[in-house]
Amino acid sequence: QIVPLWIAPNLLTFSGFIMILVNYFLISFYDWDYTASGTSPGLVPTWVWLFSAFTTFCAYALDSIDGKHARRTQSSTPLGELFDHGLDSWATSIFVLSFFSVCSRDNGKTGVSVYTMYIYLSIVLFNFMCSHWEKYNTGVLFLPWGYDISQVVLIAAYLLTGIVGVEVWQKPFLFGYYITDALVILLIGFSLFLSFPQTLYNIHRAHLKKTLKNDSLYEGLLPLVSPLLLFLLLTAWVVLSPGNILVKQPRLFLWMVGVAFSNVSCKVIICQMSSTRPELFHWFLFPLALVVYAAISGLLGGTEEAMLAAVTALLTAAHVHYGVCVGKQLSEHFNIYIFSLKKRVQE
Repeated sequence: QIVPLWIAPNLLTFSGFIMILVNYFLISFYDWDYTASGTSPGLVPTWVWLFSAFTTFCAYALDSIDGKHARRTQSSTPLGELFDHGLDSWATSIFVLSFFSVCSRDNGKTGVSVYTMYIYLSIVLFNFMCSHWEKYNTGVLFLPWGYDISQVVLIAAYLLTGIVGVEVWQKPFLFGYYITDALVILLIGFSLFLSFPQTLYNIHRAHLKKTLKNDSLYEGLLPLVSPLLLFLLLTAWVVLSPGNILVKQPRLFLWMVGVAFSNVSCKVIICQMSSTRPELFHWFLFPLALVVYAAISGLLGGTEEAMLAAVTALLTAAHVHYGVCVGKQLSEHFNIYIFSLKKRVQE
């Protein structure tokens, strides 16, 4: 109710996304390779952790009220829904990548290995995809409590780090386990025993009620093909890389994972909203497959890191370009502006 009626809902959504993006780049400036918290505890200033808590809370709040504000201003549109979920698909990975700086990468005594980071990120992105895969089949977006819990945990973690210091993550918490161990166990537990089973149950229930949007098993599983192939390609690069690419450039590689996943998710979200059939193979898979083959076969040699940087830049630019083009097309089709409640003048 404190939001002025002239503010467009998409402006709230975008403001929250920009805040977590600024926070991510700020943390990256102080901790590019995820080692600051482990080897140089005072390298990241205290105010950065407190700022992280503030931006996470604001992004969470804005993402929670944008839909309510849209209904309040009678400006709910498919553009707003896509804008919200599309940015969420990218923000999901950015939240996780920022948090990794809190617990630090493995330094032999404490921290989390870069391979655990990759698995952690993959599980979070898998959960996000499952929610929209479920809606593709049932027409209902069921958001589990895991999202709200994760946001509260993130805010609490940043506040704890800012008040106590990063040392709190480097001491055994309970029975010799560290807090990071507990968080990973909770994440896997929520995913495998709560979120994913709930998704399958909701789809099964829709099948019994005969309300499924897709009758055939092939059509129902189609949206999962590209995400699965994307994960297999990236995992092959991680495991078979001659130069241990994930160890050398964890932040760059994990950012690329998040961007590629977000674009694949956006395609699924659009198909789910428009009741159209998703493509079997996302175009990202083809150049990525060539790069992965060149990397693991040794053709890239010492240029593997440079190729990763080039691929990351290409995918990021392509993703931003895709988002801008889709936004412009929808705004013209619905005769509305993205960041304003004013109507377009008909030509």
